Amino acid sequence: MIEVSVQNESSFELPTYATKAAAGVDLKAVLEDPIVLEPLERKIIGTGLKIALPEGYEAQVRPRSGLAAKQGISVLNAPGTIDADYRGEIGVILVNLSNKAVTIQPGDRIAQLVFAKFEQVQWKSTEKLSTTERGTGGFGSTGKK
Repeated sequence: MIEVSVQNESSFELPTYATKAAAGVDLKAVLEDPIVLEPLERKIIGTGLKIALPEGYEAQVRPRSGLAAKQGISVLNAPGTIDADYRGEIGVILVNLSNKAVTIQPGDRIAQLVFAKFEQVQWKSTEKLSTTERGTGGFGSTGKK
């Protein structure tokens, strides 16, 4: 388990894991008033949270499955990445992919935040890559024939 410093500038309690095995915590909408997302409209919604991650970690903003399945609301750049050196408020880019307007209320759970370790790469230029059975087969190339 990693320790993450957090500033909570909202009136809500800090996010917690819903179950012992949960991967993410729910982020809540910090709004003065409800907002309406029209079909295909997108808006950045604040969460009131600012974090300081250790180097080598990122926080991923992901859609909530229930919100997506029931109302067609998703996170536009899913997963959105919060880098270890970012210190601003976590914002969530919500998009309404349904065919009807959806209202977001203050305090609604709008996204999940998942923490992940990552590695940076050092590029090594080459004239030729190793071969594999798949080769250059792209989208759908490993599916049914």
